[in-house]
This record gives sequence, structure tokens and C-alpha cells, in this order.
Amino acid sequence: MSKDLETIISIAGYPGLYKLLAQTKGGFVAESLIDQKRVTVPLRAKVSMLSEIAVYTLEKELPLKEVFDLISAKESGKPAAVSPKADKIDLEAYFFEILPSYDEERVYASDIKKIISWYNLLSQRGLLSTKTEADQAEKG
Repeated sequence: MSKDLETIISIAGYPGLYKLLAQTKGGFVAESLIDQKRVTVPLRAKVSMLSEIAVYTLEKELPLKEVFDLISAKESGKPAAVSPKADKIDLEAYFFEILPSYDEERVYASDIKKIISWYNLLSQRGLLSTKTEADQAEKG
């Protein structure tokens, strides 16, 4: 499985994350990372590529991959210490530990829930490369 987020998408109205598999005339085929079921997604569906998502900070927009790297570093590659279903205060406190400069006015608890649940899912599936793996790949 690929270690990058280029082929991983979120589809509005569908739970979890999906891996892009193929393009069709009227859309594309994707596979759920949760249950490996394949779905045909119409072109008009609202789709977000994880590689193009960023999180607002007070200074700039930080790519989602870098936020995942911060969580992974804090958790030593294990699942997030806070549940995506935790209350708003706990989610915000955890995210503040990860990214102290996140923009609290533009990053909502619902965004944090998604980021944590996506991180946990990608981590479980071995789809997140660690900094050392990425560094070794660049050197090799």
C-alpha cells in the first residue's frame, strides 16, 4: 500500500476514507479503508483529497500530512490518546498540545474529530509514513 495521501479521499455523505482505484465515464471507483467495499462515486459528489487539505494556524495553513506527523510523533505512531468522540474541551486541549498555533476561530471541534479519526484509520492501515521512513526513502 502506498504511504502517501495522494490517492486517499474523503467523500461527503460517505463514512470514513477511501482509496481511489479507477476512473469511469461517470465518476470513479473507490475502496473503503474501513471495510474494503468498493463504491462507484459520481463526478458530482463532493470529494476532498487528503493531500490537498490544510489546517489553519495563526501563521499559515499547515498541510494535513504535517498535522498527522505531529500526532504520530506525540503518540509514537500509536492511535491518538483522545477519542474522536471525546467532548469539545478534550478535543481542543489535545489539538492544542499537537498544534499550539492552530486558529481556534477557524478550526472547529468537528474538524478536530475528523482529523483524529482519519489519523487513527490511516495509522491502523499502515498508510502514514513516519519522518524516519520518509527521510530514509529520500536518501535511498
